[in-house]
This record gives sequence, structure tokens and C-alpha cells, in this order.
Amino acid sequence: MIPQSNLMVLAPIAAGRKDDLRQLLLSMNQAPGVADPGNKLLPFGQLDELHFARLLILEDPTFGDITTAYKLPTPVYLTYFALLCDFDGSQDAFLEKLLNYATDGLKAIFEHCEGFTRGVDLLTWIRQHHQEPATIYVNWLGRTMRQVREEAALRLSIRGWLNADSSRLELSPRQLQNELQTYIAAEQRAGRLSLTPGPATPIIWELRNIAHLIAIPLLLLLLSPLFILYAPFFVIQLRRRERADMEIAPRPTFAYADKLAAPEDHDVSNQFSAFGSLKPGLFRRWTLIFILWVINYTTRHIFNRGRLARVTTIHFARWVFLDDKKRLFFASNYDGSLDSYMDDFINKVAFGLNVVFSNGIGYPTTNWLVLDGAKDEQKFKYFIRRHELPTEVWYNGHPGLTALDLQRNTLIRKGLENHTMSDSQLQQWAELL
Repeated sequence: MIPQSNLMVLAPIAAGRKDDLRQLLLSMNQAPGVADPGNKLLPFGQLDELHFARLLILEDPTFGDITTAYKLPTPVYLTYFALLCDFDGSQDAFLEKLLNYATDGLKAIFEHCEGFTRGVDLLTWIRQHHQEPATIYVNWLGRTMRQVREEAALRLSIRGWLNADSSRLELSPRQLQNELQTYIAAEQRAGRLSLTPGPATPIIWELRNIAHLIAIPLLLLLLSPLFILYAPFFVIQLRRRERADMEIAPRPTFAYADKLAAPEDHDVSNQFSAFGSLKPGLFRRWTLIFILWVINYTTRHIFNRGRLARVTTIHFARWVFLDDKKRLFFASNYDGSLDSYMDDFINKVAFGLNVVFSNGIGYPTTNWLVLDGAKDEQKFKYFIRRHELPTEVWYNGHPGLTALDLQRNTLIRKGLENHTMSDSQLQQWAELL
């Protein structure tokens, strides 16, 4: 198994260069927000390991909410450029390939950022500006882009074979499997199909993952007496803040909503980027640090086979602290429309939205951290839209394929290669075709 990795290059934009940078980024698109895979600056299509990428300007339109809600001075924040990538294999290997194909393009982009000059060592600069996520989510850990492409081609080949002779649809599941195995083997010999065996898991990654799996619960167990002692004080502080914190969830202007909608719904999948400030004080900051630390454990070891809790539509997501953990950036790649995406979370895991995003300024009022909040659907959607950022460039390595499509294609392949399935298992497999 080859695990997935991530990259987030974050750099302040130089004074007076923001508009020029935005125009340069927009030149990379073939439709609003949809990258041209062969664009000259960053030819995503040459990067076989790349699942998703986005380039955007992080300019928070809500940073003044801290003055509205808490009468504190409005902070002065930098405006950032961000490049995000989700890919197979190690970061070092990906960066080597990225620079091989896009050195000049990356320099043309980064020269709009503070501290970058043409003479700087590009690899060193990127590593210095990489921002580690607090939490990362991968829909199916170890499913590579090669596997995605090969399994999509497999399903198309099977559909073509079935459509070529309608009598094949009348075969029993076991006969169907036998004949398909013969057909696919012939296609592989002819070089028209490839089903590459899964690679071995890197031993260092596996050892680190096992150590992480064991160490975090042990640490929580050791700290549990302190948590029990602190729990009453935590509840008192939480309830006092929940009763006092102001909601800021006005309806976004039509102009801003149209700007956000322009790059959406060009495919079965979409991107989402949001940015906002945490509620002031160490209490909220440390609460969120701990929550995201725990969530990261679950996404690493539990929710890594097709679902985040009960939500199955997310491909990749990340939560990233910025500006000394005073602000939080969230990015996801998901299936369907934004409304359906938000409804999915509200109906299935509203408590999960609350425990994370209720620590942000203006969030709809929660009770006991997990109750209410996102359940006020209209306020929650206004809050989210207001914090959403337009993404200038977005690349999807497998357009037209939802997360459920990817899972179905994997199951089709597994069934084709499994010679020991029962009749009931074969029936379920045949229905996938």
C-alpha cells in the first residue's frame, strides 16, 4: 500500500501584487475554477500521483468580526497565497517530480510572494513555506491514482463487453465471473488493460503508524485523571462562553454568493475552501487544538475506508491553523452540490461540525459544545458561505468519478480476482456491474 501525503505552500503576497497574482492564476483555467491539466505554469496532468490540487488567495473577509463580537481591536493580518496538493507517496518524491515539470511556472507564481526571488533555491523555499495540517482526511488510504485509473478503465471495459452481447446479462453470477475473468485476462495480454498489483507498504511509514496507533490512547489513558479533575472547570468555562458569544451569520450578499458559485458544479465533484478567526482567548484555542488532535487520530486509524463518520462524499479534507493558531483554514474535495454537502453533515454529524467550528467567531450558538449550532440550518449555511473563499484554480485528477464510484470500481476488481466467493457474494458483486 502506498499511503497518501499532502503539501500546502503558504506565503504572504507581496504588497501591490495580489491582483496580478489573481490574473495569473485565472490564466491556468479552462473554466472558472477548473484547471487546465496542460496549463503551462503547473501542468497537473503530468503529475500521475496527484489526486487534487488548488491554488487560491487567502483573504479573510470576516477578520473584523472580533471587533463586532468582542470589542477588541481589529487585527492586521497578511494576505496569503496557498498551493495545496493531495498525492500518492512521499512528499520528497512528489516535490522532485513537481519541480521537474513546473520549476519556471512555480517561480512565476511565487515571485508575487514576499521573500521570493528568482535566485532562491526553489525546493528549500517550498519546504520552508510548507504548512502542516492539524488534521488530514483521506477517503481511502492507499488507493492510488494508478489504481483509480486502472479500475475505472476496467469497469468501462466490462460495460462494453456486456453491452456487446445482451445474452451475457442472463448468465448466472458464477458464469458471469468466469467469462469475465477470461475476457479481462485476454485484454491484459493484449495490452488494452492493466491491473497493477498493490505495492508493498513502506516499512518506515508502517512502523510510525503502528506507534501512533498505540501511543495516543496510552497518552490519553495516562492523562485521564487530569481530564476528570478538569472536566467541571471546563464545563463551567464552556457554558459561560456559549451564553455570551455573539452569533454573526447574516445572509451573504448576492454578489459574493455569485462569486463563490461561479467555480462550482462543473463536475460531479466540487472544492470548498473556508477561512476564519477563532474566538479570542486560550480556552477556545486549546479546546480546538485538542479536538483536532483527536480527530486526526480517528481519520488516520478509523475513518480511512470510505467514510468520515457517516459521510461518504468527501475525497480529501484538511484543517490548518494559521497566524499563531488564531485562525483556521479548512479545505475539502467532495461530491455533489454545496447544499447537499452541508445537508449531509447537518443531518448525520452536526455534533462534529459543532465541536470544531463552534470555536470560530460568530458560529450559531451551541449548547454543551455538541448541541444546536449547525442544527439551525439557515444560520449555519449563511455562516459557512460567509467564511467561504473563492478558489482561483482547482484540479481534480479523476473528473466524473465520485467517491462511491471509486469504491464500486474497487469492489468490482476485487470480485473479479476472488475465486472463493459464495453464491450470495457473487450475486452482490454481479449487481455492481
